[in-house]
Amino acid sequence: MADRPSVLITGASSGLGAAMAARMLTLGWRVFGTSRNPGRDGTGATEPGSGFAATTVGSRAAIEWIAMDVCDDGSVARGLAEVFARSSQLDGLVCNAGFGIYGSVEETSLERARSQFETNFFGVLRVVRPVIARMRERGTGRLLLVGSLSGRAPIPFQAHYSASKAAIEALAFSLANEVHPFGLSVSLIEPGDIDTAFNDVMDWGDTPESSAYRASAYHERQSRCEQTIRESLPNAPKPGIVADAVAHALTAKRPKLRYAVGNEARLVGLGKRLLSDRLNLKLIRDHFGI
Repeated sequence: MADRPSVLITGASSGLGAAMAARMLTLGWRVFGTSRNPGRDGTGATEPGSGFAATTVGSRAAIEWIAMDVCDDGSVARGLAEVFARSSQLDGLVCNAGFGIYGSVEETSLERARSQFETNFFGVLRVVRPVIARMRERGTGRLLLVGSLSGRAPIPFQAHYSASKAAIEALAFSLANEVHPFGLSVSLIEPGDIDTAFNDVMDWGDTPESSAYRASAYHERQSRCEQTIRESLPNAPKPGIVADAVAHALTAKRPKLRYAVGNEARLVGLGKRLLSDRLNLKLIRDHFGI
C-alpha cells in the first residue's frame, strides 16, 4: 500500500470532489477524501449530486475518509495529522472544498462576504501550507488548487465568489514560482459551468418572496441572473471532464499550470486576449440577461 501514489482531496463527498476521487481510484491511487461529516460507516456523507452515482458503493468505500472543516484550524491540523499517520508520503493535494454566495455587492453583508473567503481562500491556505512543507522536504509533490472561470469572467451578483476564485488564481501562480526550486508543481483547475449540485448548496441570501428582496433596487435583474444560473448547470458538462483534468495534472510528466475546463473555457480565454474589458463586461451582461 505504501508504494501506491496518494492524494488528498478536500470536499470529496459530492460534486467535483467525488468525481475526482472516483477517477483517481480507478487509476490505482490511494485516495484520502475530506468531509465535514463522514458517515458512521466511514464511507463519507451521503449528499445530493454525488459524483459516485455512476460508480459502485465499493469505490466510495475505498476512499480513506478524513473529517475536516477547512474553516477550522484545529480540524485541519487533526485531519492532516491523521493523513500523515496513515501514510508517510502524500504525492498530491487537491484543494477543492468551496461554496458560493449570491447577492449584490451593495446588499451583501460583510459577514457573508467574509464567510465566502474563509472557505474558498483561507480554507485553501489552511490545508496547503503544512502540505507544502512536507512535500518540500521530500523534494516532490503536486498541488492542485480549484479555481473557476468566474475568476476571469466575474458573474454578476456573485462578485464575492468570483473574487475568491480570482484570489485562488493569483495564489496558484505566485505559489508556483515560490516552490519551483523545490521540485513541486502547482496547477490551477479552472472549471466553468459543470452539472453538479453546486446551486443546491449556494447561499442565495434573501428569497424572491421576501420583502427585502422585492424592495431591492436590483431585484428584477438579480432574479433574471439567478434564473440563468439555475438553468445553466443541468445543461452543462458532467464532472468527469474536471476529473480528467485533475488526473492529468497529477500523473502527467509535465502538468500544465492552468486547466480551463468546460464549454466556456475557450471563449473566456479568447475574450480576455482579444476583446476590451468593456466589451467583455457587455457580453457577460447579455449572457445573464441584465
